[in-house]
Amino acid sequence: MLSRFALNSGVTTVCSRSMTRFTHRLYASASTYGLDKLGIKNDSAPVYRNLSYEELAEHEKNNNEGRFIANGTFAVDTGKFTGRSPKDKYIVEQAPSKDNIWWGNINQPMKPAVFDKLYEKVVTHYNGAKKMYVFDGYCGANPETQKKVRFITEMAWQQHFVTNMFIRPRDASELGDFKPDFTIINACKVDNPDYKEDGLNSEVFVGFNIEKSVAIIGGTYYGGEMKKGIFSMMNYWLPLNGIMSMHCSANVGKDGDSALFFGLSGTGKTTLSADPKRYLIGDDEHGWDSHGIFNFEGGCYAKTINLSQENEPDIYNAIKPGAMLENCHIDDKTQEPDYYNVSKTQNGRVSYPIFHIDNYKTDSKAGHPKNCIFLTCDAYGVLPPVAKLSPGQAQYHFLSGYTAKVAGTERGITEPQATFSACFGAAFLPLHPTKYAELLKTKLEEHDTNVYLVNTGWSGGAHGVGERMSIKNTRQCIDAILDGSIENSEFEADAFFGFDVPKTLGSIPSSTLKPRESWANKEEYDATATKLANMYKENFKQYVEDGKESYEKFGPK
Repeated sequence: MLSRFALNSGVTTVCSRSMTRFTHRLYASASTYGLDKLGIKNDSAPVYRNLSYEELAEHEKNNNEGRFIANGTFAVDTGKFTGRSPKDKYIVEQAPSKDNIWWGNINQPMKPAVFDKLYEKVVTHYNGAKKMYVFDGYCGANPETQKKVRFITEMAWQQHFVTNMFIRPRDASELGDFKPDFTIINACKVDNPDYKEDGLNSEVFVGFNIEKSVAIIGGTYYGGEMKKGIFSMMNYWLPLNGIMSMHCSANVGKDGDSALFFGLSGTGKTTLSADPKRYLIGDDEHGWDSHGIFNFEGGCYAKTINLSQENEPDIYNAIKPGAMLENCHIDDKTQEPDYYNVSKTQNGRVSYPIFHIDNYKTDSKAGHPKNCIFLTCDAYGVLPPVAKLSPGQAQYHFLSGYTAKVAGTERGITEPQATFSACFGAAFLPLHPTKYAELLKTKLEEHDTNVYLVNTGWSGGAHGVGERMSIKNTRQCIDAILDGSIENSEFEADAFFGFDVPKTLGSIPSSTLKPRESWANKEEYDATATKLANMYKENFKQYVEDGKESYEKFGPK
């Protein structure tokens, strides 16, 4: 099925939404699309704008940018960078935005002069480029707050990636007078050998100039920098206008009952929101305004580690022409991907347009959520599979954003390691976490939204001793939340963490619902639970300020 139209080709193409046909000239130049206003005045190089998937595949093949697997899906290797480079991300420190930014290790300041120097380096590179690719699209499914975004890349697969991830224009008329609200110039082939004298971390740079509405990327080929770059900007713009932005997935039932799934990588955010009984709104980035919730994106970006048709059929079946694999092992003889081979990276990914999922919500919007689910993967094995949170506890756990890394996922990790990421996405928050927490509190109160904590981690002991929660039991917890049957359970307060835990729930064993009962050594459980509780408390100290409402009392005892 064709889903994009081309503005550059001389052939007839089809837009799937309207089935309208368009014919366009061969290609345009930099000045045609206003790139000269950015300093890119290279009119001798063709500029390919918003290519169709078929044309992208042709360019990817002719440019030798990757390979095609047996079923025709394109696969790319992004080199030594198989994930984001958070230590190389910077925001230009200047008025007025500098007074809003949550400065620190996540939002590092860059001097305006350094940005200008790197920007000139990027522009000079593009002025000598042989070809360029431009994607113009949107971020945000609500037209009232939607942002027009532009990506300038030197490689076809990078346009392919953002074509998958962002909201695609419906027809050519939308692009006639397209004026981007924000532009990302991806100069992956450019690095900065002078990084030390510039006061930067490495030769890689990801710099955002909020006042100039432009960002530059250099030294890394990883596509996720573009996706998360715009997400970070949405996390800046929307909350300052009273709109909640969220790192979560979302789906909606046939009766209009929507649900949010917050969670860090590895907690099941993408998997659990893909439910054959419900419509998928989106898998990663959403907003919540006075009308309800809405997706920021036009596609999904799923991990492929251990992917199979049996355990995640929606994602597995979405891998077909139009989708794009990143850093996955491909068998040289069969041209088939092996998702269990993670010799390249455990962060293998697939991006695909959301219409590759059969039961997706076509307008990417829904009403105010009935339920909000915080997902955690507790590798210490002390949290219950599901717990109901009070409004105060919801704020505490939202600001905490707890999950745990397990042995083997990263070099040097030999035992469970707690990770606290504010709002379940601290890496993408330009503003202080309490700003998002205050907005969430208001929304939850206004719409009487239920909040639950669901643990997809270990039971019966820590990682290496206990067992991972079965997907069957986790699905039972999610289903009971979404259909409301969990409210029929009798609850009791957890002795260590204070939240309410159901005594019974479907066919889930009571020993699983009460983690202490599943441990052979109860004293060891108490010691481990105390250890995790103390880590929660230590992390939360950063949010306790004199004269301000504190949620510390809603945490572990």
